[in-house]
Amino acid sequence: MTQASNALNQQIPDRRPAPLWSVLLELSPYVWPSRRGDLKFRIVISFALLIFAKLATVAMPYAFKWATDALTDISKGEAPAAAMFAGPIALTALYGALRVAMVGFTQARDALFAEVAMNAVRRLALDVFVHLHALPLRFHLERKTGALTRVLERGRNAIETLTRLIMLTGVPTIFELALVLGVLLFQFDARYVAIVVITVIVYLGYTYVATNWRIAIRRSMNESDSDANAKAIDSLFNYETVKYFGAEKREAERYDRTMARYEQNSVKSYVSLTVLNFGQAVIFTIGMIALMTLCVTGIQAGRNSVGDFVLLNAMMIQLYQPLNFMGMVYREIKQALIDISAMFDILKQPNEISDAPDAPALIVSAGALRFDDVHFAYDPARPILRGLSFEAPAGKTLAIVGPSGAGKSTISRLIFRFYQPQQGRILIDGQDISKVSLVSLRACLGMAAQDNVLFNDTIRYNILYGRPDATEDEMRAAAALARIDKFVEVAPGGFEAQVGERGLKLSGGEKQRVAIARTLLKNPSILVLDEATSALDTLTEREIQETLEDLPRKGATIVIAHRLSTIVKADEILVIDNGAIVERGDHDSLLAQGGVYAALWNRQRAEQHAETPDQPETETPREKRDDELLFGAAEI
Repeated sequence: MTQASNALNQQIPDRRPAPLWSVLLELSPYVWPSRRGDLKFRIVISFALLIFAKLATVAMPYAFKWATDALTDISKGEAPAAAMFAGPIALTALYGALRVAMVGFTQARDALFAEVAMNAVRRLALDVFVHLHALPLRFHLERKTGALTRVLERGRNAIETLTRLIMLTGVPTIFELALVLGVLLFQFDARYVAIVVITVIVYLGYTYVATNWRIAIRRSMNESDSDANAKAIDSLFNYETVKYFGAEKREAERYDRTMARYEQNSVKSYVSLTVLNFGQAVIFTIGMIALMTLCVTGIQAGRNSVGDFVLLNAMMIQLYQPLNFMGMVYREIKQALIDISAMFDILKQPNEISDAPDAPALIVSAGALRFDDVHFAYDPARPILRGLSFEAPAGKTLAIVGPSGAGKSTISRLIFRFYQPQQGRILIDGQDISKVSLVSLRACLGMAAQDNVLFNDTIRYNILYGRPDATEDEMRAAAALARIDKFVEVAPGGFEAQVGERGLKLSGGEKQRVAIARTLLKNPSILVLDEATSALDTLTEREIQETLEDLPRKGATIVIAHRLSTIVKADEILVIDNGAIVERGDHDSLLAQGGVYAALWNRQRAEQHAETPDQPETETPREKRDDELLFGAAEI
């Protein structure tokens, strides 16, 4: 596994954030899309609105100054009589107009830029999602559960956060600070500029130090929160086990211990926030007092007016508002850099299994499958298949049996090109599957496996997943062939019944029948059955076996089986052990050899007889009970 994918399995806060410039460079094609002139236009207009909004923001204190100077003149009796009422009222109206303009420009900018930000979120998330499906099975098997979905979710939020904070908070604050410094230099002198610059530097330095301190505290708080949630979910998932062992009190105590840690860390986080806010307020207040004191001395010397005093106060208060968010901005940007870097790490993951340049589509004429001296190992130190060669002719059924770990399921994964053999070829109608397009290869293959996972949707949706454009009659015919039409009839909602997450509202046998129906509806040229009926009762298994045998099949059928009773009619049976074929032939010939197959057959017959002596094979009580519970008492 690569270093990047190892990083994905770590806790996100423990990652070292990538440099801001590096992330912005990678993000730029999504924020400034080359083929979206409309979005580029929105960005340009948003920047123009930003400038107008900040000009209005800086002009508002001037309206205060002019109104104050006018009122001062009136109080001294120095203003003309006509201006005694009109001047201050007009300037007050100007202040109101500037405030409305500032809010209007800001909101218009946010509204225009929203589509830019969300388009970037959508495009990058889609690229990552598509790439995740393109990555090999090895990558998905080696990840921690839920790690990729967390990266995807946090990355989406991080893109929005980063673009919003930089474009709608960071850049406007820098621009406003530059305008304030320009006004101070123009309206007053360099001493005022120096005070503001020193104040901002000390303010940001303190914010940086305090925020880094708070990040460590918040990390502990988030970890304890995640730990509490994990324990709660684990306990609820194992609800029945908790009841079996009467462990409700034990589970409550375990959950309370994690919540106690979360409580302590949360208190520390709130205390650290008050320290941060208080320190920021003290630093900024000292700077503002120094400015206003300097202005008072200027008023005493006749260099400044009372309006200048008001101008300084209003301008500094307006500057304090965006600066007050700098701790949050720094923390959020730092976390966003971590989360976005994790998304880009996924995009950088190499795809071991991909189409060759200009790979042609697979053309299935008959549907014959052949393994030609195939060697494969997940780990070079442990070979799985050792020079495997066999052929599954079109229209015939080839069964593969053997002990656990012999490499049976690996064969099906290689057929679907989830992995690439280290040596040898796999051919369909004489075409090397490594040289044809993956889409065309998997379009001609059908799989029904032992461990079938269904989508958290309806029975109809899960069956139609095999062929979404199938008609209602075709869908119902596939359901009947898989023997699920009867239990669907008693399910509340029929085909619209929800199967639950991963199909957990269905019994194991019902899930397998839905999966078989899904595969039959696809009507593949080559059918692969990997323990596809292992969870079915004997009667249903026999019915489905008869259905599969009677289906007019053009291509080969590959059956990977543990229960040998399901493959007695196969045209050829391969017995695999330690990655090699040790016996081959039909059922009768293999029994006559008295070798590995015969030993497996006799052992299974003895076990079956020991479990159900002198009883006819029929539907098992477990399967009946499952149907009653799931479709009788339980709601779907």
